[in-house]
Amino acid sequence: MSYTQDLSQLIQNRSDEFISISDDIWGFAESRFQEFRSFERQAAYMEQEGFRVKKGIAGEDTAFIAEYGSGKPVIALLGEYDALSGLSQKADEPSRCPLQEGGDGHGCGHNLLGTASLAAAVALKEYMAEKDLPGTIRYYGCPAEENAGGKAFLVRDGAFADCDIAITWHPGWMNQVTPSGSLANFRVFYTFHGKSAHAAGAPHLGRSALDGVEIMDVGVNYMREHMIDEARIHYAIINTGGTAPNVVQSEAQVLYAIRAPKVTQVKELFERVSDCARGAALITGTTVDIRQVAAYSDYHANDVISEKLGEHMKELLPIGYTDEELEYAKKFQEVITDLDKANLKDTAKKLCGKDSGKVLEKPLFDFLVEKNLGGGKGSTDVGDVSWVVPTGQFSAVTWCAGTPGHAWQVVAQGKGPVAHKGMLFAAKVMAAAAYDFLTDPDLVEQAKKAWLEDLDGETYPNALPADAKPEIW
Repeated sequence: MSYTQDLSQLIQNRSDEFISISDDIWGFAESRFQEFRSFERQAAYMEQEGFRVKKGIAGEDTAFIAEYGSGKPVIALLGEYDALSGLSQKADEPSRCPLQEGGDGHGCGHNLLGTASLAAAVALKEYMAEKDLPGTIRYYGCPAEENAGGKAFLVRDGAFADCDIAITWHPGWMNQVTPSGSLANFRVFYTFHGKSAHAAGAPHLGRSALDGVEIMDVGVNYMREHMIDEARIHYAIINTGGTAPNVVQSEAQVLYAIRAPKVTQVKELFERVSDCARGAALITGTTVDIRQVAAYSDYHANDVISEKLGEHMKELLPIGYTDEELEYAKKFQEVITDLDKANLKDTAKKLCGKDSGKVLEKPLFDFLVEKNLGGGKGSTDVGDVSWVVPTGQFSAVTWCAGTPGHAWQVVAQGKGPVAHKGMLFAAKVMAAAAYDFLTDPDLVEQAKKAWLEDLDGETYPNALPADAKPEIW
């Protein structure tokens, strides 16, 4: 048997344990920096497995590193376990059915993401012990990928300073090695302060903070015509200043996400958005506080790691689905929106041209997508890691084709058989690729050379403000 098969068997032998961890975390459904039960579930398991566990990294109470072995190379496997707000949903139910109104849910599959990376680390440890292999394997339990960019704080604190290779993955509806191209991203709070007054009896004495927020938003929306096409700006009004229309709002707050391909471009847009806020404050006679709370850097895919990931994905595909699993996926594909169905059809045409109809006959893509559809327009704090360590990432099928990310349909499928199979497949791919670099110093050097060539003299932008800290907001 090859080492890929050996490692795969080790993972398969303990699949029930890994599925249990993933399902538990699905049930915990904890959002950014509040993943206390998810963190403890994984950390306790890794201690039980004989890893050296260090908790509370970079001021993040729910971050940890589980390490086995010693010396070089140091291979990092990245995991996540944070959920998304407002996406609570009953498992296996193909209609909107929250378990808790307004509760959180794993709408990005991070219960699967972290568990697969953990499983890969456990299998590697077992294999390293059996073969008496040198080197160090680390599992990074990373909180707050959604909205707060938890890994950026870990990078700033030097948690990856001695790593040689980093590998991770993401749940999705395609099996694909992730190309470069995620967007850099700042998260910024704009808090307006005004003066309350009776809105009918003495409106001339008031200065509305909510007016400031609304005028700022109008200014930014006019700005959209005059920024690069690749940029994205969106916002959520966090505090409207109360619910009484007869009281002039003395305080209001809006949270902005400002994205562009490069950090330098985001910085320029950030200043323009902030000018809109200052102008709105001047117009409304209010003041505004500006506070950046998170920053994500763009992702650099390492060609050498990506090639190895692709090789092992080909080796381990197809995953293979039973008729029952296909029926399970089909019932969820039937309830995605018409827009999502149109996007699925368009994606299939880009991938397969005239043969797209054959691909769409089944609700699951059980093949490797080798055509580069371009980097996603989302953001990931894996980008920050990729600036300081050669990094590779891929996606694996865990829900039916066409399912939109950050949606209740993802949560509903998160404990299903397709999700579990995709998670175990991802663990096997990561374990095999990590073994390649663990046992081949020349391969590590090739990855480092490719990484330096890709950066072309640039260094990590470290876009977090000096006073920024991990916090719940």
